Amino acid sequence: MTKVMGAAMRRIQAGNALTAFGIGFTVPFLYIYVAQVRGLGSMAATSAFVAFALGALIALPFTGRVIDQRGPVPVVMGAAVAASAGALSLGLSTGVVPILLSALALGAGQAVMQPALATMIVWCSTPSTRTRAFALQFFMQNLGLGIGGLIGGQIVDVGYPGSFTLLFGIEAVMFLVLAGVIATVRMPHAPSIKDAVPKDPAAGGGWKRMLRHKAMVKLLVLGFVIFFACYGQFESGLAAFGTEAAGISPSTLGFALAANTGAIVVAQFVVLKLVEKRRRSRVIALVGLIWTGAWVIAGFSGLGHGSALMAAGAFIATYALFGIGEAMLSPTLAPLVADLAPEGSVGQYNSAFALVKQMALALGPLGVPLGAGAPMLYIGVFIAVSLGIAWLALRIGKQLAPVQDNPSLARVPVPAEPVAEPVAVQVSERVAA
Repeated sequence: MTKVMGAAMRRIQAGNALTAFGIGFTVPFLYIYVAQVRGLGSMAATSAFVAFALGALIALPFTGRVIDQRGPVPVVMGAAVAASAGALSLGLSTGVVPILLSALALGAGQAVMQPALATMIVWCSTPSTRTRAFALQFFMQNLGLGIGGLIGGQIVDVGYPGSFTLLFGIEAVMFLVLAGVIATVRMPHAPSIKDAVPKDPAAGGGWKRMLRHKAMVKLLVLGFVIFFACYGQFESGLAAFGTEAAGISPSTLGFALAANTGAIVVAQFVVLKLVEKRRRSRVIALVGLIWTGAWVIAGFSGLGHGSALMAAGAFIATYALFGIGEAMLSPTLAPLVADLAPEGSVGQYNSAFALVKQMALALGPLGVPLGAGAPMLYIGVFIAVSLGIAWLALRIGKQLAPVQDNPSLARVPVPAEPVAEPVAVQVSERVAA
C-alpha cells in the first residue's frame, strides 16, 4: 500500500509542476500578446486578465461539490481539457471577444485544478505525512513557475505573432499531458483525523455545514488576510511603493522577485524540518511576525536616509523574508484545511480556500494607489495587518484539536486497500454535474 501511495503521489506532484509550468509559461506574456501582438490595446489586455480571474471566481464555488461527489481525478482531467482548449483558442484568437472567452476558459480550468490536486494529495497521505507532501507541492509549483517563465521568455517574439501561437499551443499540449498523467493515478483513500471535527447532524452539507464550522471560517478569514497582504502585493502595491517611494529600478524589482523565489527554493526543506513537529497555529503566528519585519525593512528602503544601494538591498531583503514566510506556510495552511474537513468534504474545503485566495489576489491591486501616493501609510497599514495575522493564528489555535494543530501527534494507520478512482466514464459530464 505504501508503494501505491508513493507512486500516486509522484504523479500528483508531477501534475502540480505541470500546472504551475503552464501558468508561468504564458500568463506573464498575456498582456504583451493582447495589447501589442494582436494590437488590441491596454484596455483589452486588462480585460483579458479580468476574464482570467473571473473564470476562477465563477468555477470555484461549484468545484468542491463535484470533487466530493465524483472524485478529484475526473475533475483534474476535465479542468485540464478545458484549460487546454482555452490556451489553444487564445493562441489562435485575434478579436477581443474570442480572447476574453478563451481567457475565461483558461482561468477556470487552471483554478479548478488546484483544489482537485490538493484533494488528491490528501487522499494519498495521512495527517502525519501531509505536512511534507504539501511542502513538496509548493516547491514543485515554484519550480514549475520559474522554468515556465524562463522557457516562455525564450520563445516569444513581439515581432512574430506565430511565436505566441506556438507558446499557447505548447501550453495546450502540456495540459493534455497532465490529463494523461493523472488518468494513470490509482487513488488510495487515506482516513481523516478521527473525532477532530465537530459532528452536527443539523448542520447540513456543502457550504452550509462549512460556514457553521467556526474554526474553518476563521481560517478562511486568516487565509484571505495572508494572501492579500503577501501574494496580492508582490506585483502591485509593493512594486508601486518600491518604484515610487524607494526609487527602485525595474531591474532591481526583478532581482527582488528572484530573491523571493530563491529563498523559497533554498529554505523550503530546511524550514520543513523546523516546523513539521510544531504547532501549526504558532508557525503561522511566527510568519506574521517575520512579515512584520519585512514591512519594516521595506519602509526603511523608502525613507531615503541611505544610499540607493542600501535602499535596493533593503527592498530585496523584504522579498526574501516574504519567501521564507511562504516556505513556512506551505506545509501548514493547506494541510490544516484538509485536517479540518469532515469526511466527504475535503474537496469543498479545498475549493473554498482556493476561492478565498483568488478573491484576495483579485483585490490585491487596491494597494497600488496607497503604495504610490501615501507610501508610509501603506507600510503602516501592512505592518498592522501582519501583526493581525499573528493574532488571528493564535486565536485559531485555541479552537483546534491537538492533532490538527500538531499533526506529529497523530498515529493514523495506512489504509489497507486502495479505492480505484473511476476515470474513464464520461469525464466531461461528471465535471458538469
